[in-house]
Amino acid sequence: MTLTSSNTLRNHWWWRPGWSVGRRFYTWHLTWDGQDDVHRLAAEYREALAPFAGALTLIPERWLHLTMQGIGFVGEVAERDVRAVVDAASVRLAGVPAFDVRVGPHVLDPEAVLLPVRPGGSVDAVRGAIRGAVGDVLGEVPESATGFRPHVSVAYSASDGPAAPVEEALAAREFTPAHARVSSAELIVIHRDNEMYEWETFATVPLG
Repeated sequence: MTLTSSNTLRNHWWWRPGWSVGRRFYTWHLTWDGQDDVHRLAAEYREALAPFAGALTLIPERWLHLTMQGIGFVGEVAERDVRAVVDAASVRLAGVPAFDVRVGPHVLDPEAVLLPVRPGGSVDAVRGAIRGAVGDVLGEVPESATGFRPHVSVAYSASDGPAAPVEEALAAREFTPAHARVSSAELIVIHRDNEMYEWETFATVPLG
């Protein structure tokens, strides 16, 4: 996806094809447990966006994430294959060194307030290793290899409307980008039953 500013907001929580209440999905994310500076920055955005609660879904620390690479819906991908992907990813990610990233400043997307994560090339290396592992096991890799732009969402739009009030509220504040250390990738089982991305961790794979 391309990160660009938007003049309008649209509701993020429409049901994408295949999704419904109760469905669960295997996907790889980077999560931010223990990353105090990322939590600090996200809290600053929640404070700035608090007047829009209801129109925006503000993301608590627990559910901050960087979407990496999906595998498939639970029940459509055999668990033994998922475990084999984890094993293959463990081998490939052992060759990717841990690295530091900068998170922010924000970009206003039609469906979210996004914090780009840089350097993107380091995150791309993790995603490339994961895609290689998925291909090793499943043969085909879902989702495009191109167009990936690493980011953390701090809010999702929960309604349709103008972006200007949100943009003005953010412009009135100064945000210092956060710094974090990426040392692992997580395979999670995610759902969106409650207009929030919530998950259980299936496996955590360390980087080299």
